[in-house]
Amino acid sequence: MICPLCTGACAGADLGPLLNPHLTWLWNALAAVADRRGDPTLAEGPAVTVTIPAAPAQRAAAAGLISGRPLVPGQRRRIDLRELTAVLATRSPALTPGTVAAHASGRRLADKARARAAQARSVEQLRAQLEVGAADLPEHVQALVDPETVFARLRSAGWIARILNTPDPSALLGAAMQVAGRLPEPGDRIDRRVLVPRDPHALDTGTLPALILALTGNSATTSRSGWAHLGVDCDDLLGGLIITGVTPHGWRVPPGATFTLPPRELAEIVWEQPSAAGAWVFVTENPSVLAAASAQALAGDAATTPRVVCTAGTPSQVECAAIGALSDAGWHVAVRADFDPAGLAHMRAILTAAPAAVPWRMGAADYLAVATEGTLDLHLGVADTPWDTRLAAAMRAHSAHAYEEDLLPILLADITAGTPSPCPTAPGSTPYQGAGFRISP
Repeated sequence: MICPLCTGACAGADLGPLLNPHLTWLWNALAAVADRRGDPTLAEGPAVTVTIPAAPAQRAAAAGLISGRPLVPGQRRRIDLRELTAVLATRSPALTPGTVAAHASGRRLADKARARAAQARSVEQLRAQLEVGAADLPEHVQALVDPETVFARLRSAGWIARILNTPDPSALLGAAMQVAGRLPEPGDRIDRRVLVPRDPHALDTGTLPALILALTGNSATTSRSGWAHLGVDCDDLLGGLIITGVTPHGWRVPPGATFTLPPRELAEIVWEQPSAAGAWVFVTENPSVLAAASAQALAGDAATTPRVVCTAGTPSQVECAAIGALSDAGWHVAVRADFDPAGLAHMRAILTAAPAAVPWRMGAADYLAVATEGTLDLHLGVADTPWDTRLAAAMRAHSAHAYEEDLLPILLADITAGTPSPCPTAPGSTPYQGAGFRISP
């Protein structure tokens, strides 16, 4: 059986005298050098400098191993590894300083260096696999998967380590490249469920679909949006918008009813026009706001059915476009979300897709009214809150998120009144003006 400490170099050697406790200081010093150099044998190489101990017994035990003048307490002495190896070879031809140091310390030496070397080899294997796989991709996909760019992006995002921590990194990357090779050409579309033959649910959740989106450089805020950008259609019956108070054109919905429109219905939606000019629809991120508004109306505390559209999180491109279509039907649209990075991204996505919409209680003053002092390191700039440049600065200063529920009483008051307050179209207001935004001073 091979020795687990030195891979067999100790076979037949009498290590007893060398493992004298009075020599522990020497072997510990050599073990540290072996770890640092990544050399478990230390049979040769640059000389090792050690500090001579004060105890006479420790110096006496090392006298036959360290050649030269007598050992002096506190002295710094250089040990020639070749000479020490030759001394040890008199006990067994295979013995080296690293071998004895491993037995003295009771562990394999240079394990971290070996692990780093193995990690580096694995990383290079992934890089080579990516280069070979990318060369076989269709031309329209190669434009998305440039090996050098993709590898750097995956590494900076932590994906290389994540892949290597899976049971079979090569198989995972290979599967991702195969799916990438089946992506449709620009202008065409494909159902996500057919991208992995004989496994329609392979891309529903997990590491594989996330890796494919990372490979293709997709920066969408949701996986559904990411797939849509690649020409891939997800299940169009799940998700969508939760709604009360507005309906698609031609639909009959009981007054006060709350219902969900899935992506299939939202894809080319035409909304029913408002019965009176100037009517508002309130778009919110969290179902709790819609639920509270609906409950208030059902309890008879509101004169009319609230008009609320809830995205239940960051909306997809289809959902953003459907919200934009409300303006096309003649509705005024007020939009809000949580005061956190996801909510800010949510706002930017909707306001870009719905240029006639306005932010609703999403300014710095609204945030400061409910914000607490936190400890978050919020890397926010003007581009994150273009509808109010002061908001990003306020969130950075307070280092805290704030949520729609914190503003719930005044949000319900606006919904009940049917108009966001202060009204974004009133004199002196600063509504979001489409892609250009009218920025607050």
